[in-house]
Amino acid sequence: MSAAPGVATRVLAAKVLDAVVHNGRSLKAELAKALPQLADSRDRALLEAMCFSALRQRARYDAALRLWLQKPLGAKDGELRALLLAGFAQIDAMGLPAHAALSVTVEAARALGRPHQAGMVNALLRRAQREGFPEADASAAWPAWLRKKINQEWGAHAPAIFEASAHAAPLWLRVNRAKATRDDYVARLQAVGITSVVDVNLPDALRIDMPVAVAALPGFAEGDVSVQDGSAQQVADALQLPPASRVLDACAAPGGKASHLLERDPSLRLLALDVDRRRLNRVKETLARTGVEAELQVADASNLDAWWDDSPFEDKLLDTPCSATGIVRRQPDVLLHRKPEDLVALAALQARLLDAVWKVLRPGGAMLYTTCSILKEENEHQVAAFLSRTPDASVDTLPANYGHPAGHGRQRLPGEQGMDGFFYARICKAN
Repeated sequence: MSAAPGVATRVLAAKVLDAVVHNGRSLKAELAKALPQLADSRDRALLEAMCFSALRQRARYDAALRLWLQKPLGAKDGELRALLLAGFAQIDAMGLPAHAALSVTVEAARALGRPHQAGMVNALLRRAQREGFPEADASAAWPAWLRKKINQEWGAHAPAIFEASAHAAPLWLRVNRAKATRDDYVARLQAVGITSVVDVNLPDALRIDMPVAVAALPGFAEGDVSVQDGSAQQVADALQLPPASRVLDACAAPGGKASHLLERDPSLRLLALDVDRRRLNRVKETLARTGVEAELQVADASNLDAWWDDSPFEDKLLDTPCSATGIVRRQPDVLLHRKPEDLVALAALQARLLDAVWKVLRPGGAMLYTTCSILKEENEHQVAAFLSRTPDASVDTLPANYGHPAGHGRQRLPGEQGMDGFFYARICKAN
């Protein structure tokens, strides 16, 4: 790999995007492999920004390639096409100066073993710089079957969903109230030149609208503050936990919600489950950084024999695996990988989890069912089906600041109040 400054980062961006766009790989997994190859944190941030920006604006960049190329790139040109997407992202979505993007991206073509196509890369990037990109409806990035479903289910809201999902989310922070007040942390940010915004509905939250590296956040390593979307932060309020409650977080990774609950009330007796040991290690790291403690166990929450000690829980959080259609702006590869059959499997898993964890809830307790989906079969239809087969279950309606009425729950759509798409339903067990 070339040692020229910036070239290695572009080469890695091309390899990551090729794996994700053309080979069905996970963006998160590919970045996890690529980022350690870059020593400089600025290069790592640049790599992430290129990959996310290219995927979010892929429909526009694909339209440009169709328009500008006399013949389409072949099946063996995946890395080159991916490099062009990264180059377009630098010029367009990221707004990098041409001199900072053009030459190194062209050089990256040579480093990828494509010296004979470096001229074409240069010509296409310069054309993009001169002409800009053709307009493309934001919905074009969505697979046809999913686009149709969003239009059917959300009607007049659908264009805003597509548009919001094509842009980067703001940076939401959660101030650890066990260590500082929100006002104190606002002042700490101001002292280092970072402007933040508070939200009246989120007592621990701050929003930063300009990209900021986590390392630049005062006290992050010490657990004074964490990164967590505003929608996820509302979970702590929706649970309404009495002090010293025995609480189950049934699908806990990466641990942000559990940590938030314990930062607010360390007296909670919280059990955090996750089926994946590596993911549970992330929960352990999150809790350690923020200075809180919980019981951790690797287990499938639906398999009660594997983990439950027959002692009931007062309250529980069930943040289930889902289609992630509410967080496309954070996981843009969802639009490349999600298939209709996935929804069938996910809905079955959600139902199985609901039925299982209901059994461990004491009479009079409450379960908060949440997803980061905007699809009704995972949300309001799932809850309605659960209520129809569970005689001792009823719904405690959440207030309007949790989003749109959605059957027995509330649905926030992507980008509303700057937050992620998220579904909430608070389900109570009869005494």
